[in-house]
Amino acid sequence: MPSRDLAIHNAHPRLRLDKKAVARVVDILDAYREKFLGGCPDGELSLAFMTDAKLAKLHADFLDDPTTTDVITFEGQPEFGAAGEICVSADTAAAYSKTNDRDFSEELTLYVVHGWLHLAGYDDLEPAKKRKMRAAEARAMKLLHAADAVPTFALRR
Repeated sequence: MPSRDLAIHNAHPRLRLDKKAVARVVDILDAYREKFLGGCPDGELSLAFMTDAKLAKLHADFLDDPTTTDVITFEGQPEFGAAGEICVSADTAAAYSKTNDRDFSEELTLYVVHGWLHLAGYDDLEPAKKRKMRAAEARAMKLLHAADAVPTFALRR
């Protein structure tokens, strides 16, 4: 499988994760990049797991919107070896999974996939583009399930 420099930062004080399992998600997505508009650009990819409060601050600082959100993606500069950064909220994943009877690990993995797809060129701001994003998410999650590569995440109380 392809390998890239991957920086994984757990900025959530209660989140437990296996960095190798998370890296495997990115490796698998990268291996199937041709199925996703050529995939996330080459270069270092940063992945940050955050609280709602921390992600809302980024949302306010960089996008002038102080509300909580699930994923924020920052494009990198591939010419300088940077693919981009994906910031995901473990709190939002936990709340959504609880109220929608979904598995927390599945939901948080979906947020990582969603950010990777944004870096690959997918958008979800218009209905037609959102449908393409959702279809790509479903294909990516199917690949991860087939490889038994959905990481286990846990939030301590």
